[in-house]
Amino acid sequence: MKNFFIGLVAGVVLSGLALLILFFAIARLASSFAERPVTVADSSMLVLKLDGDLPEKSPPEIPLPFLEAQTPMAVHEVWSTFRKAAADSRIKAVLFEPHGLGIGWARLEEIQQEILQFKKSGKPIVTYLRNPGGAEYYLASATDRVLLAPEDSLDLKGLRVESMFFKTGLDKLGVKVDVIHAGKYKDAGDMFTQTAMTPETREVLNQVLDQYYGNLIDTIAQGRKKPADAVKAIVDQGPYLASEALSNGLVDSLGYEEQAVENLKNRANRQDLKRISGKAYLKAPFAQTGTASRIALVVGEGDITAGSGNETANDQGFTSAGFIKLLKQVEDDATIKGVILRVNSPGGDGTASDDILHEARNLSRKKPLVISMSDLAASGGYFVAVTGDPIVAYPNTLTGSIGVIFARFNLHGLYDKLGIGKQLLTRGRYATLDSEYAPMDEDQRRKIAGQIDAFYKVFVSRVAEGRKRNFAEIEPLAQGRVWLGAQAKQHGLVDELGGLDRAIELVKKKAHIPATDRITLVPYPGKRSVFELLFNRPDDSAGVEMKLQKLVGRLPLEALSHGGFLKLMPYSIQVK
Repeated sequence: MKNFFIGLVAGVVLSGLALLILFFAIARLASSFAERPVTVADSSMLVLKLDGDLPEKSPPEIPLPFLEAQTPMAVHEVWSTFRKAAADSRIKAVLFEPHGLGIGWARLEEIQQEILQFKKSGKPIVTYLRNPGGAEYYLASATDRVLLAPEDSLDLKGLRVESMFFKTGLDKLGVKVDVIHAGKYKDAGDMFTQTAMTPETREVLNQVLDQYYGNLIDTIAQGRKKPADAVKAIVDQGPYLASEALSNGLVDSLGYEEQAVENLKNRANRQDLKRISGKAYLKAPFAQTGTASRIALVVGEGDITAGSGNETANDQGFTSAGFIKLLKQVEDDATIKGVILRVNSPGGDGTASDDILHEARNLSRKKPLVISMSDLAASGGYFVAVTGDPIVAYPNTLTGSIGVIFARFNLHGLYDKLGIGKQLLTRGRYATLDSEYAPMDEDQRRKIAGQIDAFYKVFVSRVAEGRKRNFAEIEPLAQGRVWLGAQAKQHGLVDELGGLDRAIELVKKKAHIPATDRITLVPYPGKRSVFELLFNRPDDSAGVEMKLQKLVGRLPLEALSHGGFLKLMPYSIQVK
């Protein structure tokens, strides 16, 4: 028995040492790959593959080829790649390959505009499509030529919005949800309390669908040089087999990637093009004359929550303490000449949103600041943007949703079904207010409703102050209503329509940087190293929520679990 335990301990120790050695070997290998210089041939073809998500935050840096290939590019990296390639005489052409994109309409607008800007360089850009849907084709239509594999298909068939409701299922489980909100459009809780869309929800979603569909049609019409009505008729007959897509003028030819490359070689009048991937090209040095002013790109992405999360280690959302730490880092960096606050968030915790706004205003007093909205800057995501500085949104950005909601689950009926009982002993009139076992009575509802109204008035007041308007002007635009960027511009909730280019122009002007001067975008948070990735693992609950999202869509589970009053967008919109 003694020898058994000695052997067991020795085995554990040796296994631990082996794992430790393996870890450092992998780390050293990663380091050697990271330090390898990237060279760009004098006659190069940039192969830009965009697959899946394109986050706003820089993804972790894993400098191992088999892992790095799976890491998505951030939006600002795509922007930088196009700008760099346009000015780089070594890059003669671009092969563009979008596939399985899971991004919103505003980020699609950003990339489509970058393609159009790149084309001004005179360099050819050709798209090779694989299993494309509407999002991929939206981008492809902006390029010089579109190729599709002969046995492929084009899933272009219009757009739809789907809303999911849980009330009937919750009733069967014995679960009740109490929802109190300020603003008739603030219907985040309807999924738990209704069985169908309210007239207000239907009104807003139809407007969103109309604009997205109109933008899709107009973009394809412009890119393919067809009348808009003809494009509508074509879309109504989709989806298409490859041969049908060709006969309807949606693609230019059928073929494989090598045919796309040959087409690029002919267009560039270069038969010796050398391939370089977008991720490799990002690391390649590119000498330009003169110095470049450093502009911070501070990204707030995901649900806003309270707490002390580390923004450099957690890309599941942004916490008040972690984000405030980032803002202070930018404030203290003397090399930063201006700041773009990039928001992609549906909101979340009301108090956390207020803390972030307070620190963003502090930063604004120290450095020139401009707000840039991505797919989504609604509710708390809009709240943190009203610093009083210029706000730039895409026409298709979802924003506004100025309202407050409170939700509480009552599990008494479920406990009964499971044979679980609780006994409550209380002191104080409202002691059971946040109990999941006791029902909410009318007195408690009045109490919460009064506090909700107070939070709502503060929300509207903060917006009015930031937009330099009075309360009476803003309140009719509030009511929890979601606005598209184009509508928000008409109502004075944002200042400009555009993307990163326009935000850079405005921050250069505020910082007194000449319009022709170069700038360097400095992302905050920056890329995480392999060590940070290993030693700062995300919270398990975030992983659970991500798995649930795949089943039922984005639910405000984390925000609801923390309780309190939420500045949260009414619903998650994913148009397909």
